[in-house]
Amino acid sequence: MHNTASLLLLVFLSITFIQSGYDKIFYWKENVSWLKEHFAKTQLKNQVPLALAHVLVLELVSGILCIAGSIELYLTNGKLYGYYGALFSCITLLMLLFGQRLAKDYDGARTIVIYFVPAVIAVYWLN
Repeated sequence: MHNTASLLLLVFLSITFIQSGYDKIFYWKENVSWLKEHFAKTQLKNQVPLALAHVLVLELVSGILCIAGSIELYLTNGKLYGYYGALFSCITLLMLLFGQRLAKDYDGARTIVIYFVPAVIAVYWLN
């Protein structure tokens, strides 16, 4: 297999976003409550449930595309689904980064960058 590193990155992104989506679905009230407090001093203070729903959809789309991309890459060496999974992962992470910066949570923003770097590498390798 010539695409081992790309496959590992797609699995990494799949785990990241599917687990995060699972957490949002099954602990919705707790997430909304925590995020309302987190964004209390921002323009998003009244939009938390809607913003969380948008992020949830993007995370699930990213994770599902990365899973499909992993399978496609492993079975046929195809890169289409993986590329779009990595691209959606980057878009999702940029939205999360924007929220953290808006909330002035610079440590949280820094943590997102740790996930963003491998996502960008995956986009590059799968393009």
